[in-house]
Amino acid sequence: MELSPTAYVILGMVSREPRSGYEIKALVDNSTRFFWAASYGQIYPELKRLSEAGLLEGSDVPRGERRRTVYAITGAGTEALREWLRQPPSTFEMREEGLLKLFFSGVLPPEEAAGTLRAMREHRLGVAERLRGLEPETEEKRKAKDPYPLLVLQGGIEFNEWFADWCERMEARLLGSAETEGSK
Repeated sequence: MELSPTAYVILGMVSREPRSGYEIKALVDNSTRFFWAASYGQIYPELKRLSEAGLLEGSDVPRGERRRTVYAITGAGTEALREWLRQPPSTFEMREEGLLKLFFSGVLPPEEAAGTLRAMREHRLGVAERLRGLEPETEEKRKAKDPYPLLVLQGGIEFNEWFADWCERMEARLLGSAETEGSK
């Protein structure tokens, strides 16, 4: 059975402890979403597929009147996750609409194109700040002998700070060249 990237996200999330679909989505939104998102529309069908394949085991754990299924990883699920983790990454993709817009900004005056750089910079600074807010919680997990979320978090912080700095430098370059052209 070939597994989707969302399936591996789910296996990874339940490998740490059993979780409901809602808990998986909440965890994704505060961790991997910054580099690999998963929606409810992806998570729930995958939970069903993984259960049917014997990689997860669901059990009903109602919360009050609400029906709730909590999923735990099986031995076969753990082995599938380990096998995937041992393979080199095959997807190296970055989707950044701001870069796409900047790429085609030759049809705009430099001052207008600089607005895209400013927007990207503000966004990246906001993401870095939000990630920094997750550091104390992630540091606690590191103390519990799982250093990997902290490594990824610190990489995300550094990447977003670098990206914001790059935007600032490119804006200065763009506006500096516009001033030079304007003085000719």
